[in-house]
Parts: sequence; C-alpha cells; structure tokens
Amino acid sequence: KNTASPPRRRQVQLDRSGLCAMPALLVGCLGGCAAFGVLEGFRRRRPAAPIGLAAGGPLPFASPFGRHGTAPWSPMKFMSPVTHLRREDGASTGRSNLRRDDGASPGRSGEISPVKPLSGDISLTPSKADFRLAGTMPLELDEARYVALLRRLIGESKHLQNNPRLGITPQEKRAAQVVMEELAPYSQAKGGPLIIEELEYVTNRSNLKVVYPGTTDKTISFVGSHFDVVPADPSTWDKDPFELTVEDGKLYGRGTTDCLGHVALITRFLVELGRKRPKLKRTIVVVFIAGEEGGEQGVGVDEVVRTGKLKEALGGPVYWVDSADSQPCCGTTGMLSWSLKCTGRLFHSGFPAKGINSIELAMEACNYIQQRFYEDFPPLANEDAYRFSNGSTMKPTQIECAKGSLNQICPETTVSGDIRLSPFYEVEDAQQAIEGYVKDLNDMDLEMLPTKGSWSKYVLADDVTTMPNELRRGLIELKWQGDTDSFKLYAGIAVNSDSEGHKALVQACRETYSKVRPFSVSGSLPLVKMMQKQGFDIQLCGFGLMAVYHGVNEYCTSADMRKAHEVLLRIVCLLEAVTD
Repeated sequence: KNTASPPRRRQVQLDRSGLCAMPALLVGCLGGCAAFGVLEGFRRRRPAAPIGLAAGGPLPFASPFGRHGTAPWSPMKFMSPVTHLRREDGASTGRSNLRRDDGASPGRSGEISPVKPLSGDISLTPSKADFRLAGTMPLELDEARYVALLRRLIGESKHLQNNPRLGITPQEKRAAQVVMEELAPYSQAKGGPLIIEELEYVTNRSNLKVVYPGTTDKTISFVGSHFDVVPADPSTWDKDPFELTVEDGKLYGRGTTDCLGHVALITRFLVELGRKRPKLKRTIVVVFIAGEEGGEQGVGVDEVVRTGKLKEALGGPVYWVDSADSQPCCGTTGMLSWSLKCTGRLFHSGFPAKGINSIELAMEACNYIQQRFYEDFPPLANEDAYRFSNGSTMKPTQIECAKGSLNQICPETTVSGDIRLSPFYEVEDAQQAIEGYVKDLNDMDLEMLPTKGSWSKYVLADDVTTMPNELRRGLIELKWQGDTDSFKLYAGIAVNSDSEGHKALVQACRETYSKVRPFSVSGSLPLVKMMQKQGFDIQLCGFGLMAVYHGVNEYCTSADMRKAHEVLLRIVCLLEAVTD
C-alpha cells in the first residue's frame, strides 16, 4: 500500500480502477488525415449552471448527428497541423476570453461568454431569394458538363494524392490546369469577365484564384475547396478510385466528396457567371487551395492569406466549402496531439517492489491527467447551443512499451493520443493546463497514484538498492506533437450566427431543401479560426457525404450537386438583395 506522502497543494480523487481496462494496443492514428467517430446518441452530462440557456431545455431543431439526432455519427477528417503562423490576438465571435486573474482553473465555464442557440428559422430577407438579381443565371446545374469536368479532375486524382508522412506529394497544378481550361473562354484574356490568377508558392503546387467583378466593394467568397486528395488503395475499392464511375446517380472516385466534387461545382458556377454576365453589386471571389490534406507549410491557404491575396474577402461572407451533408456546419473543434512517456525501473517480475512498472504508471498517469482535464475543461452550454455531439475530450489512442521478456517489469511505456478542444476554449490554456498536471505528478502527486496491489511502487522504498543512474522514482514526460502555433492553425471555430453570411446560408438551405438543420462536428479545418480573428466572416458548408470522407468507394450524388448549385445561386441573390 502507499505510505504517507508530503503535503500536496491540490487533492485529487482518483478512480482506483485507473485504466485497467486499457488494452495493450489502442487502435488509432496519432497524426495525418484521420477519421474519427462518436457513438450515436451519446449524451454527456450538462453543466450544473448552464451559461446562456435554460437548464435541460430542448433545442429547437435536431442536429443530423450526435445527441440531438437519431442518425449515426459519421467521420470527418483531421488535417495534420504543421504550418507556422504568428499568434493572433484580439477578440471576435467564437473566441473565448480565458484570462487567468483569479487563480481558478484554466477552463472554467463561468469565463465563457454565452452564445445564442443555432436556429433553422433565421432569414436574411423577409422574402425568398429573387433570382432576377442574378440576371439570366440558370437555376439548374448543367449536369452533363458537371460530370464531364469531374471526370477530368478524378482522372488526375492519382497525381493529387497527399500524405507527407508516406512521402506522397501531390501535383495540384494538374487539377488547376483542368479548371483553368474550363474557365479560359470566359477569362479577361479572352474578352470575358473572369480574372484568373494561379498562385504557385511551391513548384507544381498551385492554388487558383478567380474573381468575378461586381460594382461595389462588397464581396461573396467561396474558399477552401482543395485540389489534393487522400491516398486510395485500388485493391480495397470495388471501382477504380482514379476514374469516375457513374452508377444510379452516384459519382464514385477519390475526391468526389472531398473535395474535387466541390471544385467542379464551383467551377461550373463560375462558368455560368462568365457566360451570362449578370450585373452584380458584389464581387464573387473564389480560391481553390493546395496542400489541405497534408497541412504543409507555405503551400496553400496560409500563404494565400499571408500574401494578402484574400484581403478583398473581408468585404463580405467567406464560405468555406469543404464540409458535407448539405447543411450549414456551424462549428468545429481544435486538435492537439500528445505523447506521454513514462519511465520506470526494469526488474524481475517476481520482485515487483524492486521495480517501477512503467505500464501501470502510464495507466494511472493517464487517468490522473484525464480526470483533471475534464474538471478544468468541462462541457459547456455553448456546445449544446451549437449542437456539438460532445464537448472537449482528451483520450489515449496508441500505447507502446519497451520490448522484453514476460517476466520483466517494463521500464518504459509511451501513451499517445489527442485532445479535441471546443472552440470556446483556447489552445494555449489547454497546453498550459496539461503541462501543469504533468509537473504536479512529477513534483508531488506521484506517491498518491493508486497502485496495482500492495507491492507495486512508483517510488522505490529506501531499502531498495539501485545501480548508478537508475531511477528511484518514476518519471513522466510530456511531448506535444507540434508547436502552439501549428495547433492554433487548426483551432476550432464557432461561426458568427448573427452575420449576414450565416443568415443567407441558412435561408438558402431552407428554401432549397424545405428544412434546415445546422450542426457542428468534432473535426478540424485549417486556418478558419485565425481568419475569423482577423475579421473574416467564416461560414462552413459542403455538399458531399460525410459518411464517405476519406473512405473506400468514396462518392457524391448528382442530386446533391444539383441542389448545391441552387444553394449557391440563392446565397448570391439573397446577399445582392441587401447590398446598397
């Protein structure tokens, strides 16, 4: 049993079961583009004192996923954060204010400003979208030409695969050339209205900016649709992933949902603008990006923003078209990946009191850190208001230990995992909190961790003889799999639900689909939070299928893309109606 220990600054009650149930190997992925899932209908405990909502009150609309819906939760991707951007200060909608001037824990909900619950009833205008404001723009998507363009893009997808960890580098220039050829007849170079600019910061890694000029400085921007795709293994597919297959209204191929289907959709929308030349008050800005799936530095949207190529987009809403399921996506979470290395003392397993079992130490250290994390970053009413399926989470996803005989006490174990951080908490606060937990463990709390039986020890007794340089006390070391700036690049976002951009999106979806169900996901998107802090009105949407993101036999549907064209047109007409 544990003996008395020195006084502690903070008493922590621990579940003595620890992580006994942790399997020897937890299946997961520490980095890269990883899908994740949440159990259907999972309901977490609500805060005792909700902020900005009546306790226990139902939300007005059901989310298509998670605890507010009956549909199974589907995966959304995570893009590995490696791009370095300077820290941005200043407040905006969706940013919490966690100044620690009262000595309290770093994530207490009382410091989070309340937000209004999402609603599917809001509108930008009292009447429906007036299509006359877009001149003779067609309401219907030219499906044949859309499929033909998508076929060409999917035909390049073998060369657009991106996974830096596997040494796979895409050539987004190939997709950019397909789009530029489609738009060329309507470019200013050919006497058309479209201003087309290829933005190539790394050889063969093209971004593409297209502008349809309006008569005012107001804008509508469509950004985030990317040229690169995740790798596909043809042996696991029923169809060739690098060739478009059309069956029963489904369009199969790598990138159809994520995200070449969106590239083709917006390209065809630009073609119709160039062909019909409606006199718009607002300028339409489109940026197709590179390097989204791999998160490489200085390749894609981070460089576009840094060089000022998106500055005009401050003049209106910015629709990040890389979500799914044809509903307004109103929030994402941030992601921080971590490793916890626990070092003990190798010894014969018949004498457990003379060794320090690093596996048991890792179990209890994780249990301790997780319990403190959930105390300091509890569920928030704001997360319910934005219809997240769950709040902030910290969990292990992989475990490995030093190789040895079964009759040896393992001297070293590393547990790795991730944190999914609500957009209402700040990345820096989470990092500082975790670092503090580990320091407390090493400084004071190690002796108080539950042990497995009477003879298991994390601190050796005085009568145990050790060799020089051998540990007498277990050691826990935290390593972040990235720096603060890279984690902040993928920080979660809660969109501004009061903005004209959000109201236009919700109204356009409701008019197109008869009903609308805004939702939020526990996935991550690059740069959106930083752009929001810089004043961009970021709104999230997408028209593929979340269930097949990065999946085998990925597909989108013709029906969804036909409706998507209508949504885009309605957004433009609604915003035109409120533009002087």
